[in-house]
Amino acid sequence: MSKTKIEWTDATWNPVTGCSEVSAGCRNCYAKFMALRLQKKGLPKYRNGFDVTLHESVLEEPLKWKKPCMAFTCSMGDLFHEEVPQDFIDRVMGACGTAWQHTYQILTKRPKRMAAYFNTRIDLPDNIWVGTTVEVASVKFRLNELRNIDALMRFVSFEPLLGDLGELDLSGIGWVIAGGESGIGARPMKPEWVRSVRDQAKAAGVPFFFKQWGAWGPDGVGRPKKANGAELDGRTWKEMPA
Repeated sequence: MSKTKIEWTDATWNPVTGCSEVSAGCRNCYAKFMALRLQKKGLPKYRNGFDVTLHESVLEEPLKWKKPCMAFTCSMGDLFHEEVPQDFIDRVMGACGTAWQHTYQILTKRPKRMAAYFNTRIDLPDNIWVGTTVEVASVKFRLNELRNIDALMRFVSFEPLLGDLGELDLSGIGWVIAGGESGIGARPMKPEWVRSVRDQAKAAGVPFFFKQWGAWGPDGVGRPKKANGAELDGRTWKEMPA
């Protein structure tokens, strides 16, 4: 387990690291930047940089955590990447089942493979939350693929939000996260884009969590992300599922 500054989780757990680009949100991937930096520092876990790498040595880590927690699983990769063998996914799920006291948040840009995997299993545990990322309108089909998974909690990350998504079907979705991009080369997020996501989430009765503006403020001015903050229309939105 690693402590994290990600506000919507308690910790990160990375039995898989590395990924490859599949959509517009991948261009300035924070995980890739961090992995390459850690590779240069000589950390053994990132010896392969951002190539997909399996880490059997961390599979039993959740058993060692003293307190129940929310764990963002594979924050530095994608568990459902095509290069991750199904039998290794089985082992990750086995670890989640053994350390049942924790909640595992699994976010993927490949919900079709995630659905194909889980639909061959019976009774997906309630401590597994499944999510997908939708950053531009062209990948809204991921919402339908996510809905194909019979899970207690399905969530969507609209981060980095890179355009107007138009009408969203949030049926069957239990939680919405949104945020702007930060880091080198960050692209701005317009207030009307995130307002639309918020308003549609509220209309659907879905908890809405606004993480940050990122490197560009709502006024279109570039600043450090801390200076831009996370207020939307005069307040913060940090709603979590019940």
